[in-house]
Amino acid sequence: MEPAPTAAPDVMVFTHKGVREPRRAADIRAHDFRQSGFLAASELRRIRQRHDQFIRSLAARMAMFLRLECRLTLSKVHIVGFQKFTESLPNPTYITLFKTEPLKGVGLLVIPPRLALQLVDRLLGGPGELPADNRDLSDIEVALSDQVSTLILSEWCNHWPEMRDLHHQLLGHENNSKFLQTSPPDTAMLIISVESSIAEQKETFHIVFPYATVDPLMRLINPSLPGADPAAPRAAKARWNSEFDTVKVPVTAEWQGLKMSAGDVTRLKPGDLLSLDPACAAQVLVRFGNIPKFLGRPGTSDAKWAVQLTSPITK
Repeated sequence: MEPAPTAAPDVMVFTHKGVREPRRAADIRAHDFRQSGFLAASELRRIRQRHDQFIRSLAARMAMFLRLECRLTLSKVHIVGFQKFTESLPNPTYITLFKTEPLKGVGLLVIPPRLALQLVDRLLGGPGELPADNRDLSDIEVALSDQVSTLILSEWCNHWPEMRDLHHQLLGHENNSKFLQTSPPDTAMLIISVESSIAEQKETFHIVFPYATVDPLMRLINPSLPGADPAAPRAAKARWNSEFDTVKVPVTAEWQGLKMSAGDVTRLKPGDLLSLDPACAAQVLVRFGNIPKFLGRPGTSDAKWAVQLTSPITK
């Protein structure tokens, strides 16, 4: 008689209430927070809206560059693991590796070889027809197709005015996705799939970024959280420190506006009269510790000279 199978032991988990409770092991599912689960539908919608604008502008630039009607459609924007994406690519394929400075990480521009050869044919003066089969590109064909890659990536950088110094740099090429090691296998990759229609021939190419690369850009286009106050916090009003109550501060008052030559000063003697401008004589500069702080009017108070403060001096 065979022994009855034993049930899987319960696992202690923390609930949303902060209480530790047992749960069946079969009810617990693993989750990788680096994958697309952390992206809300609203965030993906904002990413798609930005790339819709990019695709419309790119279609116009490519039509002028190729001197041929070129229709581009944003077919899909999604996030896939790096290994899963590379395994889905056919062999051979034409992959351009690039960086977008100052962002980190290496991106991929994946173009079907037939589409790359079609673009090369047009750049060489041909009608821009798709070849019958896929094949690897020659060195000359790679150099020509780099012109199109540069156009695509420069236009993508131009559609992020939030980061003015954003620019691209081509790093190299690969024709077999199995040899790609630009990211760890479980890295979340943002895939922008674009369907092109050139000379009535349709193909799809992909612009691929590690999500960590474009995450700084995503934060720039995300709106502020509800209830957040974008205004700078108001500085707290300075409070007087009572420890300074007994500190002695020298106070001086002086008139401004009377100037004499050094020779006139040497000839002064008791009993001489100095003429003052009435406007200057009625205005006294009051200093606290040699720092001008107030203007005032001279006068007397209880048979003593005094100065009535009239206005503060602001710098």
